[in-house]
Amino acid sequence: MTQPPALLVCSVGVTAYNEQENIGPLLAALLDQHLHRVEIGEIIVVASACTDRTVPIVREYMARDARVKLIEQARREGKTSAVNLFLKASQHDICVLESGDTLPHEYAVEHLVRMFDDPTVGMVGAQKVAVNTPDHIIGLLSHLRLRMEHELCLEIPRLGEMIAFRKVFDGIPHDVAMDEAFVEALVVRHGMQVKYAPDAIVYNTGPESIPDFIRQRRRNHAGHLYLKHKYGYAVSSIQNRRVARVAFKEFWGIVQLVWVLGLLAFIEGYSRVMGWYDFAIKRDRHVVWDMAWSQKQNVHEVRAANNGSGDSYVVQSRTQSERKV
Repeated sequence: MTQPPALLVCSVGVTAYNEQENIGPLLAALLDQHLHRVEIGEIIVVASACTDRTVPIVREYMARDARVKLIEQARREGKTSAVNLFLKASQHDICVLESGDTLPHEYAVEHLVRMFDDPTVGMVGAQKVAVNTPDHIIGLLSHLRLRMEHELCLEIPRLGEMIAFRKVFDGIPHDVAMDEAFVEALVVRHGMQVKYAPDAIVYNTGPESIPDFIRQRRRNHAGHLYLKHKYGYAVSSIQNRRVARVAFKEFWGIVQLVWVLGLLAFIEGYSRVMGWYDFAIKRDRHVVWDMAWSQKQNVHEVRAANNGSGDSYVVQSRTQSERKV
C-alpha cells in the first residue's frame, strides 16, 4: 500500500508595527487556512516597538492557539532586523513571511508551500491584490501597477508582501531594506528556482494619496538599486525593457478597448436608428422577428469548443467584485 506523502510543515512569520487594526483578522485568517498537503507548525509575530494594541491582540490569540508566538522588539530596527529574529526563532525549514498590513486568502499558504514538493524550488511568491476600489485615480493606479506586476511575475517572478522560502541562510544583512528581493538573490545563488503562485492571493491596501504612492515607489526603487549596486542582483522590476514590454501590452489593450467601444457605440446607434424605422415606418416589423441566424447553434457544443471562455469571464468578474467587498 502506497504511503501518502509527508506533510510540508512551515513556520509563518509576521512582521508588525502598530497593526492593531489588521493583526487580529490576519492571525484569524492564518489559523483558519484550508490546508491539505501543508501544515502550519507555528506563527511567529515580531512586534517592533508597538505603541498601540498590537501586542495585547497577539497575546489573545496566543491564549487560543499554542502555535501563535510573540517576539517583542523594544525599539524599531527595521524590517530586516525583524525578519532575522523570525529566522532565528523558526523551527522549520520552510518559512512563510508576511507583512502585518496584509490579509491572506484562505488557500494562500497551501498554494505557496505545496510547491516545495519540488526539491529544486527555493522560493515562492503570492499574487498581491489591492482592496482599494479603482473609483479614484490613486486606487486605479494601484490596481494597474499590481496587474502589470502580475504579468511581469508570470514571466520572471518579482516577489513581495507574502513569500515562502527554504531556510538555506541564517540571516539578512542589516543594510538591506528589500528583504524579499535579497531572499530571492540568495535562493538563486544556491541554484534553486524562484516560482510565482498566482493562485496564492494576499490582499493589501494600496496608497490613498499621490504623495504616499510616490513615497512607496521611491523607497522600493532605491532599495532595489542598492541591492543591485552592492550585491549584484537585479530584480525583474528594474529591468526596464521587460517593464516597458508589459506596459506596452497594457497600453495596447486600452487602445483595443477604446476601438471596440467606439465600434460598439456605432453599431448600437445604427441598430437603434433602424429599430426606430421599423417601429415608426413599417409598424409591424417587430412582431415577426427578422432572425439572427448565427445564434441558432448548439449552445453546449459552442461552449465546449470555446473552452468555456464565457464562463471564465463571468467567474473573473464575480471574483473581482468579491475582492472589492
